[in-house]
Amino acid sequence: VGADTVQRPGGDAAVVRVHGSKKALAITTDCTPRYCYADPVEGGKQAVAEAYRNLCAVGAKPLAITNCLNFGNPERPEIMGQFVGCIEGIAEACRVLDFPVVSGNVSLYNETKNDDGTSTAILPTPAIGGVGLLDEWEKSATIALKVEGSLLATISDGTLDDGFTRGHLGQSLWLRETKDETRGPPPAVDLEAESKAGRFVRSLIAEGKVTAVHDVSDGGLLVAAAEMALAGNLGIAINSELLQEAIDLLFGEDQGRYLVEVRAAEFEPLVYAASAAGLSARCVGQVGGDRLIEDRLSPQELKLDLSLADLRAAHEGFFPKLMGSELTPEF
Repeated sequence: VGADTVQRPGGDAAVVRVHGSKKALAITTDCTPRYCYADPVEGGKQAVAEAYRNLCAVGAKPLAITNCLNFGNPERPEIMGQFVGCIEGIAEACRVLDFPVVSGNVSLYNETKNDDGTSTAILPTPAIGGVGLLDEWEKSATIALKVEGSLLATISDGTLDDGFTRGHLGQSLWLRETKDETRGPPPAVDLEAESKAGRFVRSLIAEGKVTAVHDVSDGGLLVAAAEMALAGNLGIAINSELLQEAIDLLFGEDQGRYLVEVRAAEFEPLVYAASAAGLSARCVGQVGGDRLIEDRLSPQELKLDLSLADLRAAHEGFFPKLMGSELTPEF
């Protein structure tokens, strides 16, 4: 990693300084193929929207995208339908988010020949590469939790009934990993809401009002919170009321949401500022310790109790285990 690298890959976006200035470029790549397979138009929109969110989450103003459109055999009508649908979704997202395509390429005929002579295509994968600009690289945000006693809050669409989530589980990782199913439509993408939330989060970062930021995507809210905890090596006492709600609220993959770490004294002003921007801020939990737990006072009532050490072992040990290696990864 060079001396000009402010953030290496592993968070929402990499950040690299621009020589001779205080500016920096933020860079990310995104795509969720299972969304694109279930609904090519929404999947194409979501790939662009997530790139947009990841740049906003480090404090960068999104500037432009490139793409690599990876599909199967376009001579098959269903594959051509995926290709056209994804392009339509990408185009719509780029127009609404003012996030133009400046380059790209196409890779077709990505299929595997089966023993019976038929072919199986890859999932439609319109990979999006996004770049954004930070005026001051020192103000870039990271996903790592930093302050004992701070609060973790969601920033989301203020028009929702609970100001929090629709709890969309279709095509989610929870559904795939716990039920071995990939069914239902992907989460809908509200591009106007994405733009509004992105602008608000960038303003919070520029003004130093939040100490960590992460967008909510694969796995939903609880997974995003765990990623922030692991990155900062700080635990979270998750709000009991949240844990008592349905699984879909914890693991739903609704779009347009962010998690932010905010000092306790700054939470109430954050709620008012979010409301004024047409958004909602809701407390998820309190930062501290070395475990992901429920915030009940009595230990006997705990329903969630995971040590960061166990979470890290499961997270970082996955790939070596998959490859049959006994080596412990070093990061």
